[in-house]
Amino acid sequence: MLDKFKQLMEIKKQAERIKKELDGIVLDVEDVRGIKLNVTASQHFKSIEIEEGLLRPENKHKLESDILRSMNAAMKKAQATAAQKMASVMPGLS
Repeated sequence: MLDKFKQLMEIKKQAERIKKELDGIVLDVEDVRGIKLNVTASQHFKSIEIEEGLLRPENKHKLESDILRSMNAAMKKAQATAAQKMASVMPGLS
């Protein structure tokens, strides 16, 4: 029983260390021309940059769609990075 508790505590420590590492990895995503996102591997958005030419009222619906597409691409990249990091630290999880 004590061994199981020690294993759980070690897994918790590893998970906390991985979380800190993922927080420190910032990914640049430019899936849509004119929109740049920065997101951490722990899926926290840091910034968004939109080219001024895209900020016209007649482009509103296209811009909204492009932002959503960019955010989804950023999340996929962050998730893939996190999964890769987890697999390298805890090979049995992949």
